[in-house]
Amino acid sequence: MGTSEKNRIKVGLAAYGMSGRVFHAPLLCAHHGFLLSKVLERKHFYAKEKYPDVAVVTQFNELLNDQHIELIVVNTPEHTHFDMAKAALEANKHVVVEKAFTVTSAQAAELIALSEQQGKMLSVFQNSRWHGDFLTLQKIINSRLLGELVAFEAHYDRFRNSIQPGAWKEEALPGTGVLYNLGSHMIDQVLVLFGKPQAVAADIRTQRTGGNVDDNFELILFYEKLKATLKSSYLVREPGPRYALYGSEGSFMKYGGDPQEAMLKAGQIPFKDWGIESEVFWGKLNTQINRLHFVGSVETLPGSYPGYYDNIYEVIRNGAALIVKPEQALQTIAIIEAAYQSALEKRTIDL
Repeated sequence: MGTSEKNRIKVGLAAYGMSGRVFHAPLLCAHHGFLLSKVLERKHFYAKEKYPDVAVVTQFNELLNDQHIELIVVNTPEHTHFDMAKAALEANKHVVVEKAFTVTSAQAAELIALSEQQGKMLSVFQNSRWHGDFLTLQKIINSRLLGELVAFEAHYDRFRNSIQPGAWKEEALPGTGVLYNLGSHMIDQVLVLFGKPQAVAADIRTQRTGGNVDDNFELILFYEKLKATLKSSYLVREPGPRYALYGSEGSFMKYGGDPQEAMLKAGQIPFKDWGIESEVFWGKLNTQINRLHFVGSVETLPGSYPGYYDNIYEVIRNGAALIVKPEQALQTIAIIEAAYQSALEKRTIDL
């Protein structure tokens, strides 16, 4: 069932770089409850080519001052998130912030307090919660198919052995580097699966010649009985497993990555058979269930990026519970801060 024009949520998109072009604009335009109204582009009008009915503006104030816009998506570089999200909340807009939420946990706390004061929704685009492989992991853990879980390992690797000239992500700015970029996804997933850890130990490095930002990390998050290990590197040409789970009764190993980003980059929009992974990448389960030894593959659940904006619509229009809460995103930033402290001081940091 469609949504009337009057009840659609008008959205202002703060940038049309990779995240705006690949993720936010396609997902918003495919959703019956949103209307992408204005896009901020300071130099080019690329959004107009793809979405001719969208107004392209060159100043952020043109989003803030538009009384018809209810939601602003702040999908700009991390060091700008705090100021832009704060301005949007002060302009009485609901706000979605691209991950990583903010550079510091103090900034995150200030935004949360402001959103509560203004009575406006504040959320962070942690879309990896809707990855098919992560949804499958959740199902396996919640079903206790491995018995008592003792170890969780996750890799988010890439092969990018050169420095991309002119890219802000390669500049030594607050919030740049692989820990903020990819680590924020991984930490968020661990928080969803296991809650807040007791402590963190980290090794964070810059391995590429001429690099100005960290491009390799290993985090160990400690729980009472569980150890969660998160690793990411820009110098992995032959990828290993994406996830590994180890429990008292068995193990689960998963290779490959969620297909949704590639589908969006190819110009596809969410449809009935969206987010289905090839059988080649289904995970392997080796465990004992009710004293029966089982070895076999587990079909990956379909991914569902549209689920994020489904929830945002329901929160704004119908008062539903927010799935990606800003308090969780604050916790992610606090863990990132502790990880840098751990790497610098070469010790485990209690949380």
